[in-house]
Amino acid sequence: MALSYAHGAHDVPLPGETIGANLEATAARFPDRDALVARHQGLRYTYAELDAEVDALARALLAQGIERGDRVGIWSPNRAEWAVVQYASAKVGAILVNVNPAYRTSELEYALKQSGCRLLLAAPSFKASDYVEMVEAVRPRLPALERAIFFETPEWDELRAGAERVSEDELRTRSAELDFTDPINIQYTSGTTGYPKGATLSHHNILGNGFFVGEGCRLTEQDRICLPVPYYHCFGMVMGNLAAISHGSCIVLPEAAFEPGAVLDAVSAERCTVLYGVPTMFIAELDHPGFDSYDLSSLRTGIMAGSPCPVEVMRRVVDRMNMGEVTICYGMTETSPVSTQTGADDDLEHRTATVGRVHPHVEIRVADPDTGRTVPRGETGEFLTRGYSVMLGYWNDPERTAEAIDAGRWMHTGDLATMADDGYVKIVGRIKDMIIRGGENVYPREIEEFLYAHPDVADVQVIGVPDDRYGEEIMAWVQLREGATATEDELREHCRGQIARYKVPRYIRITDGFPMTVTGKVQKFRMRETAIAELGLVEVATA
Repeated sequence: MALSYAHGAHDVPLPGETIGANLEATAARFPDRDALVARHQGLRYTYAELDAEVDALARALLAQGIERGDRVGIWSPNRAEWAVVQYASAKVGAILVNVNPAYRTSELEYALKQSGCRLLLAAPSFKASDYVEMVEAVRPRLPALERAIFFETPEWDELRAGAERVSEDELRTRSAELDFTDPINIQYTSGTTGYPKGATLSHHNILGNGFFVGEGCRLTEQDRICLPVPYYHCFGMVMGNLAAISHGSCIVLPEAAFEPGAVLDAVSAERCTVLYGVPTMFIAELDHPGFDSYDLSSLRTGIMAGSPCPVEVMRRVVDRMNMGEVTICYGMTETSPVSTQTGADDDLEHRTATVGRVHPHVEIRVADPDTGRTVPRGETGEFLTRGYSVMLGYWNDPERTAEAIDAGRWMHTGDLATMADDGYVKIVGRIKDMIIRGGENVYPREIEEFLYAHPDVADVQVIGVPDDRYGEEIMAWVQLREGATATEDELREHCRGQIARYKVPRYIRITDGFPMTVTGKVQKFRMRETAIAELGLVEVATA
C-alpha cells in the first residue's frame, strides 16, 4: 500500500547564495539583455543598468544607517522602484516588509508596528488611496518608524543622492557579512485569529523557490515575462522577479495594477513569451473586446495560480493565447510559496483537476488531521510540506509558528488534499473556512473581528459564496443588538476605508440567528447552502 508521500529529489542543486549575489552573477553573464521593463513608467533597464541602480540604492540605504536585520517597508503598486528596493534591501541585509497596496489605515498600522519598521518607502498614492495622508494618520502610533519616503518626491531624490556618501567597498563589506539563511522578507497573511501573521522568509527560501518555479516553466535568458500580478505577493516578487533574474529573463510590468488591455498590449508590443495570472485575470483578458486585435503569437508558457482553474478557461488559454506549456502552481506564502507544480507537457486534465506534483527539493505528504499519520494514496487528509521552502516562522510570534510548523518541521497548510498513484495532488477542500476571492486569501475571522467593533453588531459570521468572476465572494451574516437599526449599507460603509476593498462583504444578511449544532457550534455549511438558494447562485455553485 503506497502512502501519500513524495520527495522532489533533483539533480540540479539549490542556489545556496544570497539574492544580491545571484543578481550580480546574472548581470555579469547577461549585462546587455533586458532585465526590467515598466511600460507605464517608460522605464527600461538592462541587467547591467538594473544592478547599478540596485547598488546605488543599497548604498543610499547604508547612508541612512540601515543595519543588517532592520526592517524596511515597501507600500506600492507594481513599478520599477519596487524591484529595485527588493534587491537593494537584500544587498544590505535589511528585511523587506511587504505592505499590501489595498491596506487601509488599521492594517497599515498593524503591519508597520508588528514588524518594527524603521523606514518606509512608498508610492505617494494609488487609485483613491492617499498614502501620504494615511501614513501621517498612523505615524504617532509607530515609535520605531523613523522615516517615510515617497517615490517621485524631493525626499526620494535626497535619499538616492545619499549613495555618494558610501563607497562601493563599504557595500561589498556589508554584502560579504550576509548569509543565505538570513531572514530577508516579511509578508503578512490574513490571520484566523483576526490579526495578520508575518511570514518571515530567507534568501534561501525565496531564491530557491523562484529558481525552481522558473525551471518548471523552462525559463532561459530568451524569455520575457509579462507580470500583471502584484509584487507584494510571492507570485510577483518570487515567482516573477526571482524566477526571472535567476535565469536571465526579463520582467515586463504592463501597469501599476491589473488592466486586461494593458496586459494584452504589453505581451504584443514586448513580444512576451510568458504570462502570469490568477484565473480571473485570464478570463478578463480573453473577454477583452479588443482581444483579437493583439498579436499573442510570442507566448509560450505562463503560470496560473491563486485558485482552481476551470477546464474551459484553461482550454481557451492554451488555444487562443498560444500558451501550450502553461503550468499550475500551488502553495502558500509560508512555503515561499510553491510546493507543487504541473509540468509543461502535462495534459489538460492534470492541469485543471490537479495542482501538479512535488517541487524539487521539497517533501510533501497527506496526513490524517486528527492522528497525524500519513494516509494511503487516494485518501483525503491535510496537505503538509517540508524542506528549504518552509518559512523561518511568523515574525515575533512563536506561538502561532508552533501551531503551523510541527516538531518535525512539517508545515500544516490547513488544506485538504489527495495524492494519486502517479504523485499528482488534488486540493479538495479546506480544514478551516478560508475564502479565496480572485486569488486573495481572505480569512473570515479577520472580517468578523472588524464587524464586531460596530456598536450595533451583536454577532457576525462570515462565509464564502460562489461567484462566477472571483471564484468566491464574501458574505456576512449579522445579528444586531436589541433595538439596533444598522442597515446593510451602513455596515459596508463601516468597512470601507478601514479594511482592504477585497475584504468588504459583497453580501450582508441581517439575521436573528445562525444554524447551530446541538453542542452550539455554528454550521457555516448550512449558511452557505441557504445563501446559495436565496441569492440565486445554484448554477454558479454547480458549474
